[in-house]
Amino acid sequence: GDMLIFLPYLKAISEKNNVKISLLAKKTSRSSELFKDEKFLDEIINLDSSNDGVSGFFKLSKEIKEKIFEKHGKSKSDTGTAEGQIALFSHRINHLSEHLKNNRKDFNTERSLVKLVGKRRSLLDYLKSKDITRYRAIVKELGLRK
Repeated sequence: GDMLIFLPYLKAISEKNNVKISLLAKKTSRSSELFKDEKFLDEIINLDSSNDGVSGFFKLSKEIKEKIFEKHGKSKSDTGTAEGQIALFSHRINHLSEHLKNNRKDFNTERSLVKLVGKRRSLLDYLKSKDITRYRAIVKELGLRK
């Protein structure tokens, strides 16, 4: 019920920022049925009842990491591939960039962002020197400017 009320707002945010949105919903909700045809949704992440409070946040963070590694790595438990690491860094860079748009004077986050960009750059350089086809594939897949 509550998600239907917020649907126009989510759609407006998606269109304004020209991005697709990930929706967090309880497993017991019918969100997968209701929103399966919505073009502005990237994915619907179903949360179980154990995702409450601080521990729930870390569980969610683990679920998001598993999805990133499953999509860009060999499997969701394969966290060592350069592609998976680059995708994870890109996700974190995008998240920190959004945070810095609203919090311009957060210099600790800005420093963390610069360090992450450097780590991603060094991984991209490594991948470029080892296997140019994998490098081109990950750059194209993530939409990086190179």
